Amino acid sequence: MKTQIKLSDHFGYKRLIRYTLPSIAMLIFTSIYGVVDGIFVSSFTGKTEFAAVNFIYPFLMVLGAVGFMIGSGGSALIAKTLGEGNKEKANRLFSMLVSVTVVIGVTFALIAFFIIEPIAYALGARGEMLSWCVIYGRVLLIGLPAQMLQFEFQSFFVTAEKPKLGLLVTLGAGFTNIIFDALFVAVFPFGVVGAGVATVLSQYVGGVLPIIYFLSKKNKSLLSLGKFNFMGKELLKTCTNGSSEFLSNISMSLVSMVYNAQLMAFLGEDGVAAYGVLMYVSFIFIGCFIGYSVGTAPIIGFHFGAQNKAELKNLLKKSLIIFCVGALVMFGISEALAYPLAFMFCWYDSGLLALTEHAFRVFSVSFLFAGFPIFASSFFTALNNGVVSALISFMRTLVFQISAVFLLPLIMGVEGIWWSLIVSEVLATIVSAIFVVSNKKKYGY
Repeated sequence: MKTQIKLSDHFGYKRLIRYTLPSIAMLIFTSIYGVVDGIFVSSFTGKTEFAAVNFIYPFLMVLGAVGFMIGSGGSALIAKTLGEGNKEKANRLFSMLVSVTVVIGVTFALIAFFIIEPIAYALGARGEMLSWCVIYGRVLLIGLPAQMLQFEFQSFFVTAEKPKLGLLVTLGAGFTNIIFDALFVAVFPFGVVGAGVATVLSQYVGGVLPIIYFLSKKNKSLLSLGKFNFMGKELLKTCTNGSSEFLSNISMSLVSMVYNAQLMAFLGEDGVAAYGVLMYVSFIFIGCFIGYSVGTAPIIGFHFGAQNKAELKNLLKKSLIIFCVGALVMFGISEALAYPLAFMFCWYDSGLLALTEHAFRVFSVSFLFAGFPIFASSFFTALNNGVVSALISFMRTLVFQISAVFLLPLIMGVEGIWWSLIVSEVLATIVSAIFVVSNKKKYGY
């Protein structure tokens, strides 16, 4: 029988993979049921509705990014507090963060419900596409508080030394989404509304079940929900720690909006639909990188709090090697599956299928580089250095990606849009390496 892995353990390759595998699987499966969502909408509603869903979704992700911020930043601070031996404070902090998230989620949902139509219009949606954007967006806002909780519990389960339980919750949420997608879109003709309701139901499964567990007397993990006092300083530190993940998710959403605007100008709805397929599929590949980073962050944070510099060095070295191997594997898989993956979404339109396949073959080159800045940003978050972490995320997305998607089409036409992500990931990898090397003496890794 395998013994339970502790944050305080020494980690070799096998133990690292064992501990992070549930987090990787969690992110992959979350992405897969998003892909299934897209397949149902594309196949049973039509190209305009599919484009509308992909067009408004980045705005909704901007709001949900608060969950990533509190989850990643809070996990780093909680892991550091546990490493210092103060479990009671760690639990009070955990309870406060969950409660704050609920309040923020409800507030954001109410405000966004009334402004989503002008937002969609300002982004470029018109006519029937605008109507579907508003309908789908308002349905998903019902689940916004649960979505934020679902995002942050993905990190908190790992910190609580229960990554496998976190995976089970994610599987439950995913199957909920898939089952109700099939029921509300394929069986009953509820279309975009049905797809939205299925997503909301899955978010409540992923966001509410963890609360029940952490309140339960059967909870034997490192963390539990209970009484707390408001800790403004710690909340600010959490937001600072998680600012990179917050900025990264907001930036990715803003970048998606810019990509959609550029593609609407160059290719119309076909361009937006093709980009939607790229995003669905890339979530799976990028999910591997993010899942590993989420899984290792509490380990790094714990050993940082315990001042175990030798283990920090060990974790960094082994992680970089794992990422090198993983990048090569993902690139090979993505090139081999470019046509089948495009066909899953675009079988009904040969022109859209050809466009999507070509775009994906170019786009997949970015997987060779994307993992390094993702891990570097997470690494500095775990070291409670939110400033460096945020700078890496800021440069990767808001500076490099947006600059590339505006400048390269001026030189290469629409082809420049597909190549822009490759250029930005290469530049982000260089910047990440500079930060890692320059902070080596400070942290002793």
